[in-house]
Amino acid sequence: MIWRSFTREPRPGDTIRGDVHIPDGPPPRTAVVVVHGFKGFKDWGFFPWVAEQLAGAGHATVTFNFSRNGIGSDPERFTDLDRFGSNTLSLEQQELRSILAEVLDGDLVPRRPRSAALFGHSRGGAQAILAAAAEPRVHALVTWAALARFDRWTEETKEIWRADGRIWTLNQRTGQQMPLDLAFLEDFEANREALDVGAAARKLRAPWLIVHGTDDLTVWPGEGETLMRANAGARLHLVERAGHTFGAQHPFTGPTPHLREAMERTVAHLARHLEA
Repeated sequence: MIWRSFTREPRPGDTIRGDVHIPDGPPPRTAVVVVHGFKGFKDWGFFPWVAEQLAGAGHATVTFNFSRNGIGSDPERFTDLDRFGSNTLSLEQQELRSILAEVLDGDLVPRRPRSAALFGHSRGGAQAILAAAAEPRVHALVTWAALARFDRWTEETKEIWRADGRIWTLNQRTGQQMPLDLAFLEDFEANREALDVGAAARKLRAPWLIVHGTDDLTVWPGEGETLMRANAGARLHLVERAGHTFGAQHPFTGPTPHLREAMERTVAHLARHLEA
């Protein structure tokens, strides 16, 4: 179902790598852009399956890696940790809006869509909220286990960050210590208003499905409730006993019942709100 792969170079030395998935038959008139989260990538775990399910439901589906997510030419290994360390939330938002604009204008998909949606997981969900609130041509939004705020660091951590110029975060799956340069914190603090997820949630007009696992230990399910309360048009679906990735792992071993439930709700939401 991969119609084409693509690359973009938003800045010298940075490369966005992506794939466009389409169903069999005539070019679809709807599109979905899928946004991965922190320490995620387009080929991680459930993302290829999600793209396959969305394309199978009739949507042109675009998945991509943020240019500084740590993934280079090897699609499944974090081989570019220095670039990972230099990432910022503002750069991610710029890249997402650029990819979204290409989709909405028909430059990345077989033909210009009548309607389009954003789908984001975890931090990618928060980025999708910001982008959907800023782009009136987004007709639907789905977030899985989305953050309700980006500021998740203690004052002690911030002091160490400023003193050392870098902090480290462990990737539990690979065992890698992954850096975050001070520029990440400075960018957030300089752009708090533009990166205010709660304010974007209140501003959002597109129909919004929030999916969250009740046993999510990475992003507390209360954050899903916070997002729902911020927007009168949002609907929250809690997946009982599901964790942050709805039981999915990498390498992917197939969909779990929790993942299927999240996907069924997602497909139904998009069918209801995207005009084919």
